[in-house]
Amino acid sequence: MSKTFQRFLKNESGATAIEYALIAGIMAVALVAAFGAFTPKLTTGFTNIGSQISAAPAK
Repeated sequence: MSKTFQRFLKNESGATAIEYALIAGIMAVALVAAFGAFTPKLTTGFTNIGSQISAAPAK
């Protein structure tokens, strides 16, 4: 029984998958936070561009 438990403790095959999942989760949280921080500036920028396009004389 102790040999089985020792082999279980030495087994690292699932560690890589867990590490990748943690990295992906951290990146997702960072992206959501970045989009939340830049949304007002993006909205203002696109509104300004739309206003300038609407005010441009038609050819």
